[in-house]
Amino acid sequence: MSNHSEFLWYIPNDVKAGHRGDSAVENHSSLDTLTSHARALEEHGWKGALIGTGWGRPDTFTVAASLAARTTTFEPLIAIRPGYWRPANFASAAATLDHLTGGRVRINIVSGKDNLAAYGDSEGEQAHRYGRTKEFMRLVRRLWTEENVTVAGEHFRVAESTVVPRIEIRGDRRHPQFYFGGASEAAERVAATDADVQLFWGEPLDGVRERIGRLKGLSRALDRDLPPLEFGLRITTLVRDTTEQAWADAEAKVAEMARGKGVGWHDHQRALAVGQQRLLDLYERGDVLDDNLYTAPGKFGGGGAGTTWLVGSAADVARSLRKYQDLGITHFVLSDTPYLSEIKRQGDQLLPLLRD
Repeated sequence: MSNHSEFLWYIPNDVKAGHRGDSAVENHSSLDTLTSHARALEEHGWKGALIGTGWGRPDTFTVAASLAARTTTFEPLIAIRPGYWRPANFASAAATLDHLTGGRVRINIVSGKDNLAAYGDSEGEQAHRYGRTKEFMRLVRRLWTEENVTVAGEHFRVAESTVVPRIEIRGDRRHPQFYFGGASEAAERVAATDADVQLFWGEPLDGVRERIGRLKGLSRALDRDLPPLEFGLRITTLVRDTTEQAWADAEAKVAEMARGKGVGWHDHQRALAVGQQRLLDLYERGDVLDDNLYTAPGKFGGGGAGTTWLVGSAADVARSLRKYQDLGITHFVLSDTPYLSEIKRQGDQLLPLLRD
């Protein structure tokens, strides 16, 4: 496996305890508890973690900044929505955090539906939404890499804008990377021209292969003027000491989801995006696809990265992740619950097999 792969985890960032079957500990969302997760990630071989976003959850940027201040190598992948921020304010906030942390910031741009009225946004239909997302990413990147930027776009305007502090170029890294999800045609056109990393949810290998091919073709057709698009996989990995134990635990967990009607699992079900629908359609092809991609969670409330799980021993799961890597995936965002104990287990058992 090439050493260029990066392995991140997930920090749930939710006021409600028990996210996706997590153990409901007291003060689960306190700074001390979240810091214990971030420090465990540092100690067990992880690069950092995706921090979830959504109206009704703690502010992701604030959580990320707080965790970055309490760690030394932890890199937050900060999920944000263009509707939350004006581009220049965001470019400045991210540049400041990048400066203060010595270049540890990553950004996940989310375009999916949210509770728009609650924060005063009036995002239109899909074309408007992705048009705005594209303009946001393009403008923020210019603010990070140019000075005295003047833009009068359809959605945003700035005049003679110079963001300080300036982002320090570190090797090949000119600025924080933009990760981006989305499986609709509109989303793929934005990713092909303006994202740095396209994140996929846990689809079977054939689906990911097809989408990578399509995105590479779109990048050429639309005259992408950035370094080549990179690809990432956001998926649940259920790892146990043996294959048998892993499947026993996976089936027990799904039975528990079925009993509870998926409460606490489906934080992506408000409006079914194209990518989510693709995942939910998978269980019609069978409960287990490829070698060990478990689709049953999607029947019982699993949403987003909790819809499909790679299940098995560390060796089983590593073998499956290597197959994704052979397709061109270089960014992995893994997780399972309880989050804290699995950071340690998978960091110690799974990551060494992926670094050989």
